[in-house]
Amino acid sequence: MEKIIRIGLDTSKTVFQVHGVDALEKVVLRRRLTRSQMPKFFGNLPATLIGLEACGASHHWARLLQDLGHEVQLLPPQYVKPYLKRGKNDAADAEAICEAMSRPSMRFVPVKTAENQAALMLHGARDLLIKQRTMLVNAIRGHAAEFGIAGTKGVGRVSELLARLKSDKAVPDLAREIFAQLADQLGSLEKKIRALEAELVAWHRNDQRSRNLATIPGIGPIGATALAMKVVDPAQFHSARHFAAWLGLTPKDHSTAGRQRLGAITRAGDETLRHLLVAGAMAVIQQAKPGRSSPWLLALLARKPKKLAAVALANKTARIAWVVMMRGQTYQRPSLG
Repeated sequence: MEKIIRIGLDTSKTVFQVHGVDALEKVVLRRRLTRSQMPKFFGNLPATLIGLEACGASHHWARLLQDLGHEVQLLPPQYVKPYLKRGKNDAADAEAICEAMSRPSMRFVPVKTAENQAALMLHGARDLLIKQRTMLVNAIRGHAAEFGIAGTKGVGRVSELLARLKSDKAVPDLAREIFAQLADQLGSLEKKIRALEAELVAWHRNDQRSRNLATIPGIGPIGATALAMKVVDPAQFHSARHFAAWLGLTPKDHSTAGRQRLGAITRAGDETLRHLLVAGAMAVIQQAKPGRSSPWLLALLARKPKKLAAVALANKTARIAWVVMMRGQTYQRPSLG
């Protein structure tokens, strides 16, 4: 077999497709592997460059291949798709990965460590429990409405609704029993969410980058930890604008024939980070007042709706966050004078 210079690896749960080329871009390796064959096959293969799509379990396989002496690159799936020829199958996917990783302008995803992925589970688990809490609160309010009892919106007001349901004699005993079970489930969720948030705060206090990010207005411990965990290497972005574009906070570009036509934000990139930045921007806007807020923000609020201004402020916050991460310094608030 001629020397392989690049391998595209299409992964799945149990089946893996390998596509390798030599220095003349000639295909010299096409093979289908099972999960158990993976370590042995790549352990016997001379060190080479291997590309995978950044998807489920890709960071695990990247770490394993790195331990075997190979160089690994993770590619965003949306950047691989244009190189896929007609029909989609495992062999075609592996070939497309191999072709895409050869492009000089291709962008790659940094490989995360196992510790980093474990820390990210804190955010994933917290988001899941918050969604379950919201579903539970909505279910309680919906069932209460069936008995003519309306509850005020908000997680913090559901305890008042449960107290009314417990004391209202018009509610059947069976319904009160079920409401009590839902209340117990809600209390259990609240405890778990508080425990995860305590873990996140502890992680935040022990991480210098996270503490630096928390000095930016609109970014609290939750947002700071999410940025510190998800943005492994801020240097992969050429500028602050590229970072904001990665988060989906820049407008879509439909320009042609020398005419610039910009649309709504792209909503590309990480949805969690974008949500946290926009929510933080809304909190800053709620406190905006002359003398304590920047003239730029006050002028923006004077001519734009609050939600639109929040997206613009989130864009600006993202750019500031990139600079803070690159310099390894805290945010220095500019003078308002």
